[in-house]
Amino acid sequence: MINTLYLPELREMLVEQKVEDMREFCDAMHPGVTAEFMEGLTADETWQIIRHAEQPLPAEIFRYCSEEKQVDILEHQDRMEMASLISELVPDDRVDILDAVSEDIVNDILERLPLEERRDILRLRAYREGTAGAVMTSDVAKLAENFTVPEALAELGRQAEELETIYYLYVVDDTDHLRGVVSARQLVTSMGRPDIRLSDLMEEDIVTAHVFEDQESVAHKVARYDLLAIPVLDDQNRMMGIITHDDIIDVVREEAEEDIQRIAAVNPLDESYLKTAVTTLSWKRGIWLTILFIAALLTAIALKQYDESIAEHTWLVLFIPLVISAGGNTGSQSSTLIIAAFASGDITLRDWSRVIRREICMGLIIGGFLSLIGYVVACFAAPNATLALIIPITLLLVILCGTFSGSALPLLFKQMGLDPALMSNPFVAGIVDILGIVIYMNVAHAFIY
Repeated sequence: MINTLYLPELREMLVEQKVEDMREFCDAMHPGVTAEFMEGLTADETWQIIRHAEQPLPAEIFRYCSEEKQVDILEHQDRMEMASLISELVPDDRVDILDAVSEDIVNDILERLPLEERRDILRLRAYREGTAGAVMTSDVAKLAENFTVPEALAELGRQAEELETIYYLYVVDDTDHLRGVVSARQLVTSMGRPDIRLSDLMEEDIVTAHVFEDQESVAHKVARYDLLAIPVLDDQNRMMGIITHDDIIDVVREEAEEDIQRIAAVNPLDESYLKTAVTTLSWKRGIWLTILFIAALLTAIALKQYDESIAEHTWLVLFIPLVISAGGNTGSQSSTLIIAAFASGDITLRDWSRVIRREICMGLIIGGFLSLIGYVVACFAAPNATLALIIPITLLLVILCGTFSGSALPLLFKQMGLDPALMSNPFVAGIVDILGIVIYMNVAHAFIY
C-alpha cells in the first residue's frame, strides 16, 4: 500500500524547487523508508528529489525503489547522471537492474563508465541466471597473507569505501588464488599482537562455491554452515567474488516461489502476479491444465472399459470419488513432502531406498486405517459383506500406489537432472486417478466374477 503521508509536501518541494528541503528529506531517514514514502510519486518526480541528496544517498535510495520505477528512471533520465548512479551501486545490484532495461540503454550507459567498472559489469552479466556467478558481488576485502595485523587494518581502511560488506577478509596470493579467510572479529581481537601475520590467523579449511554452481546449492551451504558470506571461485581456485547473506535470502525466496508454483502445476512467473500479463498467466497455467485435462480424459477412458460391470453393479459408482480422492490426496501429500525435503537438503538421491520404504510403510498404516472406515460404509451399500470387501482392499492398494508414486516420481525426476517440483500435485493426482480406476475395477471384477 502506498504511504501518502509526505506526498503533498514532496510535491510542493518539487514545484517550488526547495533543494535544501529535498536534501534534508533524503538524509533524515533510512534509505528504504525514504523510498517507501516516495512510492506515490512518478519515476521522474522520485529522481528529481533523490538526485539532490548527498552522495552516496541517491544510489542507496534508488536500490530500494521498485524495479519498475528503477527501469523508468534509467530509461528517461540524463545518461551521464544514470552512469554516475550505476557506478555507485554495488556490483550485483547494478547488474540486476541493467538486465531489466533494453540493450541500447545498457550500452549507452556502459560507454560512460570507467573501463574497469565496465569490464566488471560485462563479466558479471555473462554468467547464466541461477548460478553463483550471477548472484555474487565482486566487491571483496582481499588481503595478502604476509600482512601483519596493523598492515591488514590499514589496507582494509583503504578498501572499505568500495566494499558492500566486511564480514570476512579473504587472504589471497599475487594471482588472486584463495589461501584462507580471517573474520573481521579475529582481526580486531588480534590488535594487541601487532607482529602476528594473517597467515597465522587465517582459516584454511574454507566452505566455497564454484562460479557455475547452482544458486540453490549455494544457499544450502550458507544455511548449513551459518555463514554471513561465501567466497565464489573459478576452476583455478581464483577469487571471483562473494555471495552475502542478503542475496542468499533473495535466492531462497525466489526458489521457494518457483517450487510452490510448480507444485501447483503453474510454470514459474518471471515477474510478480500483478505485473504479469493475463495472456502470459493464461499460457503458463494453460500448458499444465491441458496436460491434466488429457490425464482426466484417460481416467474417463479407463472407466469406459468397465461400463458393463458398473451397469450391473451400480453401487460401485458411489465409491469412485472416494477411491480417486484417497489415491490422489495421498500421492499429493507424498510428493509435497519429498519435494520440500529435496529443497531443504533434508534428503538426497542416496536416500531413495529409505524414502520409498518409509512411504510404503505410511501407505500401509494410512491405508489400513481408511480401509476399516471404508469397509464399514461399504457394508451399507454393497449387496453383502463379501462384496463390501472390494472397497477396503481397493483403498489399501490405491493409497499404497499413491504414496509410492508420490515419492518415486520426484526421485526419478531428480535422478534425470530435472527439478523434482515439476512432478506437481495435480500431475501425481492425475496419474494415481488413472491407476486407481484400473485397480478398483479389477478388484471388483475379481470379487464379482
